Amino acid sequence: MLDREGFRPNVGIILLNAQNEVWWGKRVREHSWQFPQGGIKYGETPEQAMYRELEEEIGLRAEHVKIVGRTRDWLRYEVPDHFIKREIRGHYRGQKQIWFLLRMCARDNDVNLRLTDHPEFDAWRWHDYWVPLDVVIEFKREVYQRALQELSRFLTWPANGHERRHHGSRYLRQPHPPRPAAEATAAPCGTTAPAEAAPAEAPPPAEPHKKIG
Repeated sequence: MLDREGFRPNVGIILLNAQNEVWWGKRVREHSWQFPQGGIKYGETPEQAMYRELEEEIGLRAEHVKIVGRTRDWLRYEVPDHFIKREIRGHYRGQKQIWFLLRMCARDNDVNLRLTDHPEFDAWRWHDYWVPLDVVIEFKREVYQRALQELSRFLTWPANGHERRHHGSRYLRQPHPPRPAAEATAAPCGTTAPAEAAPAEAPPPAEPHKKIG
């Protein structure tokens, strides 16, 4: 089910480390990189959908992150026809997204890209906050730019925040064995929601297609 304009409600996630670098994932068997995102299921709030997608796509739970901010309103992008299933062309136009900015309180090795049987990513790395949009699929670039710009107001930059740091990629990991509770996270992490709330709207009951993330 879509809204009256043909957009499917969706959430996007920008995950930060302590240096305000962002989690950057490589799509499975593709050369494109992107942030985690996914559809809002029937009966879910945007925040509930965000936590579900966070766990399904990168293996982190609510206790591993803290909400820093969210976009004030929906950000929309249209999907080209050749990415849309033929049977819904003319009805489905694209995605409208609430973007969340999260602070990661867990360790890098808590990330688990193989939590589901159908992973979205096969590699990941930390990247400077202003990611290179030329590696993002073209029809998402404007929304990425708008989300990064709007959410940057929540950041406090460290003294060396302007310096570029280089990291190797992190690849798909096997599920981790259980760890003692004392090692579950690197630091205590709350999930207090920001003051600004997303607009209330009934989400759709099902995804219209599976061709994009």
